[in-house]
Amino acid sequence: MVRLHFRGVVLPDGELRDIWVRDGVISYEPIADAETVHASGWIVPGLVDAHCHVGIKYGGGDEDSAGAIAQAEVERDAGALLLRDAGSPIDTRFIDEREDLPEIIRAGRHIARPRRYIRELGIELDDERDLPEIVAEQARRGDGWVKIVGDWIDRSVGDLAPLWSDAILKEAIDAAHREGARVTSHVFGEDALHGLLEAGIDCIEHGTGLTDDTIEMMARNGTALVPTLINIDTFPEIADSAAKFPIYAAHMRDLHRRSRETVAKAHEAGVPIYTGTDAGGSIPHGRIADEISALAGAGFTAHDALGASCWNARAWLGRSGIEPGARADFVVYQEDPRSNLAALTTPAWVVLRGRVYDRRDPVTAYR
Repeated sequence: MVRLHFRGVVLPDGELRDIWVRDGVISYEPIADAETVHASGWIVPGLVDAHCHVGIKYGGGDEDSAGAIAQAEVERDAGALLLRDAGSPIDTRFIDEREDLPEIIRAGRHIARPRRYIRELGIELDDERDLPEIVAEQARRGDGWVKIVGDWIDRSVGDLAPLWSDAILKEAIDAAHREGARVTSHVFGEDALHGLLEAGIDCIEHGTGLTDDTIEMMARNGTALVPTLINIDTFPEIADSAAKFPIYAAHMRDLHRRSRETVAKAHEAGVPIYTGTDAGGSIPHGRIADEISALAGAGFTAHDALGASCWNARAWLGRSGIEPGARADFVVYQEDPRSNLAALTTPAWVVLRGRVYDRRDPVTAYR
C-alpha cells in the first residue's frame, strides 16, 4: 500500500497544507509511514482541457489505439488530468482501463450535415429531421455530452452559415436533456447562435461570433463558453487557404481580430468560461498552459484564468478538487502559477489516481 505526503500552498484557497495520499485518495489526517514526496510548493487540482480530441491524428485522420494513448500521455504530463473529448471518430473507452491516463468525458461523435464539416470526422445527416434521434443515440453512447456542429462554411453562399433550423435544434436539445445529457455546439460565426441559445444549448465552443445580444443571452441562461483561443489563432491561416471564398476569408480574419475582446466581454457579463485547446487535428496535445495564458491575454486575472482550467472547470464537469476523500489528482509546482503563469509549463510532480509522475524524468512514474 503506497502512502505519500505532500506539503504546499493549496489552490484556490491559498492555505499551506499537508496532504496525505493512500490508495489513491486524499486525506488531511496524517498517515503513518507516509513518504514525503514534496515539502514546499504550490498544489493545484488536476487541470482540465474541456475541448480536446483524443483519437484525431495531428494533421487529420483517425488515430489508432497506440496513438490515442500517446495523446493522453502528453496531456497527463502537461498536468491535464481531466479531458472533455468534444468529438472523436474512434471509441476511446479502452483508455478508461488505464490507471496511468487522464479521465475522459466523451461527447460521442460530431453531428453535422454532408459537406458541412471536416470530411469523415462526424456523423453526416442528409435529412435534418433525423437530428433529434441521432442526438439521443449519441447521448446514450457518451458521458453526458453531445456535440452538434452549429455552423460551417456553406460553399453555395461563400461564408459561414447555420446547419440546422431553429425548430429542429429545439427538438434535438430537448431529446438530449431527456437522456440526461448536455449539448454543446461548434460555432464560429454570428448567425447560428440565436437559434442554439433559444433552444437551450448548454455550451458554445469557440464562440467568436458572439455579440452583445448573444452574450447577454448566454449570461442569462448560464450557458458556458469554451473559447479555444489557441485554435482561434489559426483563423488567419484558414483565411489564407480560402482564396476561393473571399467573404468567408475576410469574416474569419475579422472574427480572429476581435476574439480577445469578445471573450473579455463575455467574462465581464458573467458567462461561465472554461479552457479548451481543441487539441487533435491542427493543434498538438499538451498545450493547456498556453490556453490558460491566452485567457489572461483576454483580460482574465491569473487566478481566474487558472480557475477556468482547474477548480471551476472541475466543478462544472462534476469532479472534485483537492479535499478529503477525493481522488488524488493534482499537480505540484515549484513556483506560484498565479504570479507567473509560465510556471504551468514545468510541473514538478503530476499526481494521477495517487500515482506520482516525476516531471524531471517524465518517462517513469515515481510510484
